[in-house]
Amino acid sequence: MLGTYNFWLVAVSFIVAALASYTALDLTGRIALLASSRLRHAWLAGGAAAMGVGIWSMHFIAMLALSLPIPLGYDFALTGDSLAIAVVVSYFALLVTTRARLTPVHLVSGSVLMGIGIAGMHYTGMAAMRMQPGIQYRPAWFAASLAIAVAASMAALLIARRLRDDAERNVKWTRFGAALVMAVAISGMHYAGMMAADFPVGAICGAAKGVNTEWLATAVTLFTFSILIVTLMLSRFDARTTFLVSAVSNLNGQIVRLATLDTLTGLPNRATLTERIETAIELARRRHNIFAILFMDLDGFKTINDSLGHSAGDQVLAAFGQRLQACVRATDTVARLGGDEFVVLSENLLAQQDAGMIAEGVLERMREGVWSDSEPLQVMPSIGIALFPQDGDTVDTLLKHADAAMYEAKRAGRSTYRFFEASMNEAATRTLQIQHALHEALAAGHFTLHFQPKFRGDSNELAGAEALIRLNHPLLGVLAPMEFIPIAERSGQIVQIGYWVVRETCRQIRRWVDAGLPSMKIAINLSPRQLSQPNLVANVLEIVQAEQVDCDRIMFEITETVAMQDAPRTIEMIREFQTSGFEIAIDDFGTGYSSLAYLQRFRVKQLKIDRFFTSGLDDQGPEGTAIVSAIIALAHSLDMDVVAEGVETASQLGKLKAMMCDEMQGFLLGKPLAADAFSALLKARMAVV
Repeated sequence: MLGTYNFWLVAVSFIVAALASYTALDLTGRIALLASSRLRHAWLAGGAAAMGVGIWSMHFIAMLALSLPIPLGYDFALTGDSLAIAVVVSYFALLVTTRARLTPVHLVSGSVLMGIGIAGMHYTGMAAMRMQPGIQYRPAWFAASLAIAVAASMAALLIARRLRDDAERNVKWTRFGAALVMAVAISGMHYAGMMAADFPVGAICGAAKGVNTEWLATAVTLFTFSILIVTLMLSRFDARTTFLVSAVSNLNGQIVRLATLDTLTGLPNRATLTERIETAIELARRRHNIFAILFMDLDGFKTINDSLGHSAGDQVLAAFGQRLQACVRATDTVARLGGDEFVVLSENLLAQQDAGMIAEGVLERMREGVWSDSEPLQVMPSIGIALFPQDGDTVDTLLKHADAAMYEAKRAGRSTYRFFEASMNEAATRTLQIQHALHEALAAGHFTLHFQPKFRGDSNELAGAEALIRLNHPLLGVLAPMEFIPIAERSGQIVQIGYWVVRETCRQIRRWVDAGLPSMKIAINLSPRQLSQPNLVANVLEIVQAEQVDCDRIMFEITETVAMQDAPRTIEMIREFQTSGFEIAIDDFGTGYSSLAYLQRFRVKQLKIDRFFTSGLDDQGPEGTAIVSAIIALAHSLDMDVVAEGVETASQLGKLKAMMCDEMQGFLLGKPLAADAFSALLKARMAVV
């Protein structure tokens, strides 16, 4: 008996197969994201029902599309059994594709079981027609339908497995294309099974009840579409909800991270460190043991930040934080307070010496360690140590005392460590007072300039002077440069102070000229922080020109140690100063690197012999004299003048003259004078002439 197919119902069956396939692919991605076992089983059950109805409906609609020259119907019980088989097979498919791990054995066995199940659903649905005599099946097509079912199942499992991640690029379009492929496979299995069916001539349908086949097909189609679309919408809505919940959770995690960790280094921040120190205090009190706070500040970091930029400074801070963690014990807490300040909380110490050993280990590894990135560290820390309970019993006190000890380490030469001592409180308080005084000194006019005269060695004539800054504070009194200059250097205030010195020196030169006095050449010291400023020469030139002073009236002094920290940069800076008309001197010669190669490349106007070598003319006998003589000879061979500072005895003066030293300054010849006193000196010199 030959049958015909309703084209529209065949097309509808294919659309149902495609929609069911897309729903299945979407559900696998949804279920795979669920962490709750209860939710997974709920979605597996609901998804299996929707997917099973979809696959069963495709087969049922395709069967309804078949028209035979006899009335057709379907047994309700067997039809229900075929639907149940479809739901069970769908549950198994979703369970396999959402497993954490899918092995080849699982894939093959799952594909065979699913293929048999789908075929069982189809042929159970065929049996629901209760044909008499029964349907006969062609073996070749029957085997082909089983093979297609197994192959389609394997393809479906693999595709669903690969497309379960919603985060992949273009996943929706890829799923749509995969759903069409799966629909072709499912339809192919069905129609291969139908090709295998041979309806005997004269057979009747025992389940024919007179129900309108087209009405039944329409009802099943609408019902199936409703279930699949609702399921798909619920899946998308739940996925969106899960995404929003995940986004909120991630945002909350980021907020917590920002509140507890330093964003640059990933280390605990000040708030987190405070909590851990408070916890450490409670534990130490109960256990009667000690712990240490190691406060660290990076030596030379500000120079890197100012000269290379903040991005380079951030890289240095991040690298230092990582390496510091590798230098201490795993139980220690490493935190960043801000800027270039780091703190290590080291608990459960047996004695004070344990904290010292930790600090020594940090300095040694930072100085000599070989790191995975093979990059030089560029900076070293100065470390201050405060111990609980002897140095404080609160977080603020311990951090304050560790900070004070750190500044003592800096004063002791840097790149070292110091334990807190009670006397450091006075020094720390004094430092804070001076910092406050520096903030208001420029605006309040607390700075003054003194000028120490320099004399020619051959004629005793006044050759010029060196400008020396003084701070006269109404509360702190007169402060020596050695006391406030290092503090201004660390805080960065030295930059503006330096510009004030240049401006005030130029104004004083103008006053002398306007008063009919000689225009003296004045030497001005430049600090390391000033030299790191990118526009130093341009700013100085602007000041000098605004004050209407010739550039050759100003000589800038750079210490040898500072000059050699970045010799190529120093050479560039010296050339820029000289091009603008200024003269340069190397100060404290002999105390630093004493590199003759760079000294020749500097090509400066003067060398200033450090007072250590000047005093050696008396204290060290022939050896001291030989050293000074060699420096003078070297300078003259390079066409440089020599200035000896710190001349305090007649014997030193006599020896320097004998060695043809060009200029000299010191208390023997003239102490630093206020501007008015120096003016009087100029007038006296003019009167003698």
